Amino acid sequence: MTPRRDRSENAGWPLSRRTVLAAGAALPVLAVGTPAAAATTVVVEPSNVQQTILGFGGMNHTAWISDLTAAQRETAFGNGANQLGFTVLRIPVHENRANWSREVATARRASELGAKVIASPWNPPASMTESFSGGKRLKYGSYGAYAQHLNDFTAFMAGNGVNLYGISVQNEPDYAHDWTAWTAAEIVRFLRENAGSLTTRVIAPESFQYRKNMSDPILNDPVALANVDILGAHLYGTPSGSLPYPLFQQKGGGKELWMTEVYHPNSTDSADLWPQALDVGEHIHRALVDGRFQTYVWWYIRRSYGPMREDGQISKRGACMAHFAKWVRPGYQRVTATANPQANVYVSAFKSGARVVLVAVNKNTAAADLAVTIRGTGSATAPTWVTSAGATLARSTDVTVSNGAFNAQLPARSIRTFVVN
Repeated sequence: MTPRRDRSENAGWPLSRRTVLAAGAALPVLAVGTPAAAATTVVVEPSNVQQTILGFGGMNHTAWISDLTAAQRETAFGNGANQLGFTVLRIPVHENRANWSREVATARRASELGAKVIASPWNPPASMTESFSGGKRLKYGSYGAYAQHLNDFTAFMAGNGVNLYGISVQNEPDYAHDWTAWTAAEIVRFLRENAGSLTTRVIAPESFQYRKNMSDPILNDPVALANVDILGAHLYGTPSGSLPYPLFQQKGGGKELWMTEVYHPNSTDSADLWPQALDVGEHIHRALVDGRFQTYVWWYIRRSYGPMREDGQISKRGACMAHFAKWVRPGYQRVTATANPQANVYVSAFKSGARVVLVAVNKNTAAADLAVTIRGTGSATAPTWVTSAGATLARSTDVTVSNGAFNAQLPARSIRTFVVN
């Protein structure tokens, strides 16, 4: 769900849309005054692979807010000290070609730093649209011209040093108050008849709330599904129970599953409020573990409520994202781990070769003690990093791993990353 009016204001959407978010049953509820239990067991099974992680990132939309500066591009897509480690950039496919060049500088630098760049359209060129009772839609006779429009954008970016990883059919077709609406049947028709001509990976349907009535028809249509590479979704107010997607697991073999936009939990609070910012850590955990998504992409990269503040510094929300992005790199595989070893504690695990990365979130008001076993792992000294009320991505105490086992404490209301080699 993309902020319709957040071009210079943080308020974002009209009340009706903000209410949808506030009412979303999936949004983590901050644990207040909850003590942590005694030490609990966490078992990590590196041999039990769940999904391959493809990246973490955010959106740049220069027609609505100013572009990232050169320094901010390094902060976003670099992976050194005081950098976010992002590996995904999302940009718009402007309906007005005169605006295409505005997205080049950040996209090119992100690409140079190894990020995947994807693009989403809000509207086709005006000449291709028509009004109808539900708002605005692409004329049925313009589907071929629209496919060419998307290909032209792909070619333009390639000519400017950016090879798009994928392009979307439509941003949030089911929340199209200020942009172009598509029914599920229309998306299926476009996928069947036109998407095969697109020259990069195809993303659909980018429902604003991961509504399965938008994606089920794609999965159930073999011709349409053959022309989709990435099932994309947004998670605005998505109930926790809607994160697992059995039909995708059944029929989406060979397809990627991307979470292409969210901000969490709102656009009205500063991204530096603590422990509220810790909700982002839990939300990423749920998206990866419960939803089995391969990416997690924020809305605006630089915003008062985003991962980077307007002054270009990493926010507390951004630090929670970076606890994943900096150490869970593209190509890492999520593996089975005890996901919720005690109330308000969330653990996810990832591997690359002999390296295992754990990200642990403690939303309790007391420290949480974990007894961790990583099956099939030997002995090592594992560095750790922590973000809490008084620390941001700070190097913390190393832990000693002996025959795959170690004890670790999570400070009260904190997120901690462990890197076991």
